[in-house]
Amino acid sequence: MLGAHLRRLREEAGISRTDAGWAIRGSESKISRLELGRVGFKVRDVEDLLALYKLEDEAERDRLLALAREANNPGWWQRYDDLTPNWFHSYLGLEMAADLIRTFELQFVPGLLQTPEYARAVIRMGRFEEPLPRDEQDRLIALRMRRQEVLTRQRPARLWAVIDEAVLHRPIGSKTVLRNQLEFLIEQSRRHNVTLQIIPFGKGGYTATGGAFTLLRFNDSDLPDIVYIEHLTSAVYLDKREDLDTYVVTMDALSIAAAQPRDTERLLRAAIEELDA
Repeated sequence: MLGAHLRRLREEAGISRTDAGWAIRGSESKISRLELGRVGFKVRDVEDLLALYKLEDEAERDRLLALAREANNPGWWQRYDDLTPNWFHSYLGLEMAADLIRTFELQFVPGLLQTPEYARAVIRMGRFEEPLPRDEQDRLIALRMRRQEVLTRQRPARLWAVIDEAVLHRPIGSKTVLRNQLEFLIEQSRRHNVTLQIIPFGKGGYTATGGAFTLLRFNDSDLPDIVYIEHLTSAVYLDKREDLDTYVVTMDALSIAAAQPRDTERLLRAAIEELDA
């Protein structure tokens, strides 16, 4: 967010990245990295840039300097850095900052809607070698549960999840674990800030053959939307307009293909009845 504001101010002032870099004893590439939020911020550098860009609004100046200080504070999720891959760290910060999270899943219940027991089963499935020690599993589950606070905080994010019906029938962990998970989904789907849609088997094929993905939208207009796509050993973050447009259209098509939100509880209860049969 701070980098986006600095880029806008620099462009409005008609100053090149080279000249901005000279002002803070840096280079053009450093300004580029600052504006993309890929390096830490020194408050002194931000002060010098704001002076160079002739920002006269004191309230805005104080807000941006406060952002610079906040940007350097470690997020709560960083205490789990020893357990999570480097490519996932950025996503955790983006997720906490998001105003709207739209996600499509065809194998698992989205992490923001998982129960602890279901999350443990998913974590165990992700290990091809020796299973994680119990205490490390517990920490990863704690991380996943803490992430869910984005839906219950004072200004909660909105979650719009579209899942394939196969997710409702795949007994991750056990039938009991899945049943409890489906009951939890019913509860969560009643939240005012959660929209859950299911693509039923009867729908046949649909778009998004590339697999699961997540769209993150932010309240600040200076921040572009982000598409997050997770692979087995890495992840991709997309923010180019043409990529975003493709994924927005795809997500909209998935929402149209899925059953209406009012049908979600009926489909979940039908899946529970099948488990109990």
